[in-house]
Amino acid sequence: MTTALDRPATTLVVRDLMKRPDLQISDDVMVDTAMDILQSSGADHVLVRDDDGRCAGLLTRLHLAPFQARSWYTERTAVRDIVLDRAPFATADMPADDAAAAMRSRGLDAWPVVDHDGHVIGLFSC
Repeated sequence: MTTALDRPATTLVVRDLMKRPDLQISDDVMVDTAMDILQSSGADHVLVRDDDGRCAGLLTRLHLAPFQARSWYTERTAVRDIVLDRAPFATADMPADDAAAAMRSRGLDAWPVVDHDGHVIGLFSC
């Protein structure tokens, strides 16, 4: 494990730049509820956790766009059943430049940061 003493002073890691995630929902939340949460919060994304509390992905407004018509389908579809950004996720000791490059290659604006057990500890954005 790399510590602050092991790396050069100019090398930033994800831990140095990550923020605390504002919104988190369970993956068993229905799509219509997730849309309401994003709408009322004004946020662009929400972290999704599985039954064990581990990170299941990052849900964005773009992922919910196909459900905007609000049919009976959105009331019966759980977030776990839709396509959203899933693993791999960033780790706190990952170099920030590497994380930023990975985000660009995947077209991400934000990336969940997880501990070694898969629990969310932050959100990285560049």
